Amino acid sequence: MTRWLDDREIGAWMRLASILELLPGALESQLRRDSDLSHFEYWVLSMLSEAPDRTLRMSELASRTNATLPRLSHVVQRLEDRGFIARVSCPSDRRATNAQLTEAGWDKVVQAAPGHVDNVRDLVVDRLTPEELEQLTAIGDRLLDRLSPCTKAWVTEYRRPTR
Repeated sequence: MTRWLDDREIGAWMRLASILELLPGALESQLRRDSDLSHFEYWVLSMLSEAPDRTLRMSELASRTNATLPRLSHVVQRLEDRGFIARVSCPSDRRATNAQLTEAGWDKVVQAAPGHVDNVRDLVVDRLTPEELEQLTAIGDRLLDRLSPCTKAWVTEYRRPTR
């Protein structure tokens, strides 16, 4: 038997569902306008920019971007065509392919990041108190436990690399 949502539950769900629909478009619009990148393209470049040697195995990059390998491969091809990424053989496993951020890709991330961060701050971070930000982190962890424990593992351990 279906456990229907009560008024409190549907209120919370409707807000989350609305955010899930509206936030991607707001992030996408700013990046397209200012950097000629989709949000997912930026996410891929960003993950590579913060990886050791700006390189990740395609399978690890797929995991970090929550993408299927076919979707990631298609986007990496587009970024490769633009000179932002190079696919290279994995030195430790000849069967694997690595994605490596090129200098042009690095320059693109450096150019795009300030506007993206300003947008993220305006749309989300600066709208919350420090306590609410901690609550959002805790809520995100709980939801990721169910949706993608491997994503939660690397997100939880993530620390911005020092340069």
